[in-house]
Amino acid sequence: MARYTDSVCRLCRREGQKLFLKGTRCYTDKCALTRRNYAPGQHGQGRKKLSEYGLQLREKQKAKRFYGVLESQFAKYYEMANKKAGVTGENLLQILESRLDNVVYRLGFALSRAEARQLVRHGHFLVNGKRVNIPSFLVKAGDVVEIADKSKSMPKIKAVLETTDGKTIPKWLELDKDNAKGKVVTLADREDIDLDIQETLIVELYSK
Repeated sequence: MARYTDSVCRLCRREGQKLFLKGTRCYTDKCALTRRNYAPGQHGQGRKKLSEYGLQLREKQKAKRFYGVLESQFAKYYEMANKKAGVTGENLLQILESRLDNVVYRLGFALSRAEARQLVRHGHFLVNGKRVNIPSFLVKAGDVVEIADKSKSMPKIKAVLETTDGKTIPKWLELDKDNAKGKVVTLADREDIDLDIQETLIVELYSK
């Protein structure tokens, strides 16, 4: 399966803001954006004012990078959102939030979405009692996501849970910390999504 393999810090520098792709490192002075707050490449420090299309494109790229989704899959999500009743942009963000890797991250079972994606791929999580190793699996309201019993004792997972202890859980999710499981109470509303994304610009881009 295709995936981005270059330095993720370049993505934050390209978008000009932190996308929190490397977990706790993003909160330290080691963050690449803190040290070099300009776009990567030889022309990075001489960026020009963006056109209307440029602004729309950057917003789409930023959303893709927040969630770790590549172009074809993002386009598929947009088509799904466009066919659903309601506001297309909000539907799109709701679908992205419903990805299993994002839910694992939101519940505090991983330090970043990339780490959540890796843990899901390695089969460390169950959905409604069944092992799911597909990061793009879309959860539904009422689904229960939990760490597999054999994985709870793994040093890496125990360390992650200690690091994320006290993390604020979105109101659309419910966490049972003692049993390392969470429930999807309802799907995320726009007001529940704390990411700096202007979804209307993405809709405008795809509507052309």
